[in-house]
Amino acid sequence: MKILFAGDASNMHNCLAQQLRNMGHEAVVASDGSRWMDTERDINLLRQPGLMGTLRYLMDIKRALPLMTGFDIVEIASPIFLRLKPHRVARVFDYLKAHNRHVVLSALATDVVYYNACHDGYTFRYSDYMLGNEPSPYVNSAEYVANQQDNWKQPFMRHHSDHILQGIDGAVACLYEYYAAYKPVLGDRVVYGGIPIDTENLEYRPMEQAPDKVRLFIGIQRDRHVIKGTDKLLAAMKRVHDRYPGITQLEVVENLPYDEYTRRMRDSHIILDQLYSYTPGTNALIAMAQGLVAVSGAEPEYYRLIGENVNKPIINVSPLIESDIDEKLSWLIEHRDQLPQMSRASRIFVEKHNAAPVVAQRYLDFWSSLD
Repeated sequence: MKILFAGDASNMHNCLAQQLRNMGHEAVVASDGSRWMDTERDINLLRQPGLMGTLRYLMDIKRALPLMTGFDIVEIASPIFLRLKPHRVARVFDYLKAHNRHVVLSALATDVVYYNACHDGYTFRYSDYMLGNEPSPYVNSAEYVANQQDNWKQPFMRHHSDHILQGIDGAVACLYEYYAAYKPVLGDRVVYGGIPIDTENLEYRPMEQAPDKVRLFIGIQRDRHVIKGTDKLLAAMKRVHDRYPGITQLEVVENLPYDEYTRRMRDSHIILDQLYSYTPGTNALIAMAQGLVAVSGAEPEYYRLIGENVNKPIINVSPLIESDIDEKLSWLIEHRDQLPQMSRASRIFVEKHNAAPVVAQRYLDFWSSLD
């Protein structure tokens, strides 16, 4: 097959493209490299700040469009797959739909459908936006305003979402949350794909014995600190470090390029990633592939969706229980003799559910069903 990935997030589309090439397909990635992550792409669509940056960006898109035709599949990274206003994104979308065979949505980021599900009162017990019936800390933060989150409920954004949903041939969700949000909207036109992880090139470093000093790792995205809950995870890390000063060590990194981020976590034992998620995200899965134990999201709904009844190595933390992070981190420190077994289980989990060949085959099966 001939596949174009329009947009990317956390290296997901690039990882898929590399795997598809290994399987004999042709794959092209047109993206901004997930901004500071600077992930690989074939067509560079990075928007620089300022008027000149905007003009250059528009010219880059115009020059790229003739290279984005004649594909069997165009996989767009969310309804806003370019850093443009919705009406401009819609024009590019219409061009891609007219000049390619199928257009499919990667449900991998916040959009109108996910925003609606977070606020409907029944799809999730908690989310980035709501904790039960109460607004999350994110909703009351400067980060919420800076990221223009109120736009998701505005008529112009909803109109754009409807236009995209009417035009796509289907959607593949990378997380349980996006699958749960899209299922009532698209029915059988949405499937779960998962996040692809390049397990072949991520060295697994097994823990041979319990560490004398437990190294805790957290990566912070500067403009998504509150929505990811890393503010609360970091605070809990520091409290646990104060409680166990002689046997814990902290590493905190911020806005690193993808390759450097992956290297920096390598010598740690535990990663903390995402408080408001039902599902482990890319950071957690990359860490698990290298043998780290992940403190993240792993609710029963997620394990049911992927059909896993035995190996459940992710330490699920709930934002609905104030002391949950501290208690589970403390348990890990006090029972660090179990970390080697949990490390092995983490690698096995990723190989089974998220290895790039496994996820790529799910995409291929879905794309083939569209003909």
